[in-house]
Amino acid sequence: LTAAKKKGNKTLSLTNFLAEDKGGNAPPSYPPTKSTSSWADETDDLDTEVSTSWHTEEDISRAPAIDRSILPTAPRSAWEPNVGRSSIPRGPPYTAFLGNLPYDVTEDSIMDFFRGVGISAVHLPREPSNQDRSKGFGYAEFDDVESLLSALSLNKENFGNRRILVDIADWSCWI
Repeated sequence: LTAAKKKGNKTLSLTNFLAEDKGGNAPPSYPPTKSTSSWADETDDLDTEVSTSWHTEEDISRAPAIDRSILPTAPRSAWEPNVGRSSIPRGPPYTAFLGNLPYDVTEDSIMDFFRGVGISAVHLPREPSNQDRSKGFGYAEFDDVESLLSALSLNKENFGNRRILVDIADWSCWI
């Protein structure tokens, strides 16, 4: 070892210094072992192929297919609505609940947001004390089931400075 420490006027090697501090003898020194080749060189000598993967071919073939439309890197327009088929209305009205709306929203801005989707009506409850201010939610009626499903795919899209919530209107509480 090359480390040394001065003790008084005497220079000691690290091995001797440690041996003196423990009050014992210096550990035996071993001759340097022959340098072996690296593990990479050893794998080159193998007759079989070395896998760099944690998974075998069999594991990969059994893995389920990845639905890329649900990955966070997919555009929101590629996401299918997260709605149970049993909750989709079988007949009119095809109404969606709209939540997290800006308070200054208008029916025209909602119609513009759903441009290209068959929207037929919008209802925005207003504050009784200020008819210019919405309550932050509303309802939109669509022409058919396909239009409703297209609207549901816009859930959590940016509308103004908020992420609009679009869901199937639950009218069971009104019945």
